[in-house]
Amino acid sequence: MKAPRRSMRTLSSLPASYANVRYVSRTSNAKSSLASATGATSNVWQQLPPKPGSASPLAKLPLSSVLRSLMILSVSSSKLLLKPCIYTLSMLAHPKTPALDVAKNPFLNLLVKHTIYKQFNAGENKLEVQRSIEDIKQLGYRGVLLGYAREVLVGESDADPLDEKAAREEIQMWLDGTLQTVDMAQEGDFVALKFTGMGIQALQLLQQQAMPSSYMDASIQKVCDLAISRNVRLLVDAEEQAVQPGIEEWTMKYQKYCNSQTPGRAIFYNTYQAYLCSTPTTLARHLETARQEGYTLGVKLVRGAYLKTEPRHLIWATKEETDDCYDGVVEALLTRRYNSMLQSASKEHQTELPSVNVIVATHNRDSVRKAHALRMQQAMQGDNQGVDLSYAQLQGMADEVSCELLQGFQGPETNKPSSMETPNVYKLLTWGSVKECMGFLLRRAVENTEAVGRTKQSQEAMFGELKRRVFGSKN
Repeated sequence: MKAPRRSMRTLSSLPASYANVRYVSRTSNAKSSLASATGATSNVWQQLPPKPGSASPLAKLPLSSVLRSLMILSVSSSKLLLKPCIYTLSMLAHPKTPALDVAKNPFLNLLVKHTIYKQFNAGENKLEVQRSIEDIKQLGYRGVLLGYAREVLVGESDADPLDEKAAREEIQMWLDGTLQTVDMAQEGDFVALKFTGMGIQALQLLQQQAMPSSYMDASIQKVCDLAISRNVRLLVDAEEQAVQPGIEEWTMKYQKYCNSQTPGRAIFYNTYQAYLCSTPTTLARHLETARQEGYTLGVKLVRGAYLKTEPRHLIWATKEETDDCYDGVVEALLTRRYNSMLQSASKEHQTELPSVNVIVATHNRDSVRKAHALRMQQAMQGDNQGVDLSYAQLQGMADEVSCELLQGFQGPETNKPSSMETPNVYKLLTWGSVKECMGFLLRRAVENTEAVGRTKQSQEAMFGELKRRVFGSKN
């Protein structure tokens, strides 16, 4: 029986404020409560750009990386070139002839692997992946958020959701790949999970907001147990609202299972999308659940990745409102105090948040700088509210934001408070064969159609870095 395709609404049009979504710095008069979180935060924020005479943030990148990034970002930031690029990637992701199949065409495989694949992916096997992780750490990053690229194409699957044997095969495929990913990760790294990757039966249960089957539950617990034993953390990707409420139910179940074992530290994280109007309410409810059940909530905050496929009424009317939501939630989480954006779900606890660990996962320089500034202010005061904070950007994207963040905590030791912490900055990347990664690469290209302005900024940063190296400037 042919499995039904996942239902989703496609936007026929977007309001002008979202027509050219640019996840870049907003103007200084933008509405945000974060800049006024403490009296001195705005002053600290002004100190974030590199000091005169300091090295360029991108100076740490190898020349090959700068050149490759410049080439790919130049295509991604061009409205003229991006559409043909997406069309080409779509043909490679869904080849109709052997000549276009990267698994069967050695020349095409080599071309893709040493260009766009290398830009965003970690490798095809354990040796390549671990080498990539070491290279990233040598640049100063704390580690990686590693995901397995292979997907179960649920919408095109011929599997019968009532066929237990077929369902177990799909779950086993997911389990094998996920355990292998946890094994590749190093201590302190994150591994990304996608519950819909378990197949058509998992999709059906998620759509119905039903709990996982006993076989799924045992498989997920195996992943949790291995992660705990290796001191590797897990995070669940957000997906469309057709399945997201079900994903959140599952995630809270395994947050309790994992995070109760490590007081003050989250092993299992959920992903929250700030462009959804419901996110502050959902997060507040989850925080209260974690308080009542006695574990630390793991929060990864993103802006959102399904702008063109979600029902429009679920999303903030303007990008500015999304930005305000993101920054307001970050402020509440880092200060562990409810505010006008994130309000308590409990009548008994109206002020202070329970224990929480946070990943600020965004390419938006403005939001990164605000979070950074607040964290610096807390460090100067010797009080970080006990919040474990990490930052994350995709490998091959927003490198100027990541590198500036790393450099922003650096400087003359005499001006650095003894309580100032080294930032936990991570790069998110996937692993798998070139063939397995084509779907992921296609989504990255499509994502850039909604953020041409931000990509243009990254392209200009890489071009400026190349000019600096060519003309021998020290700054």
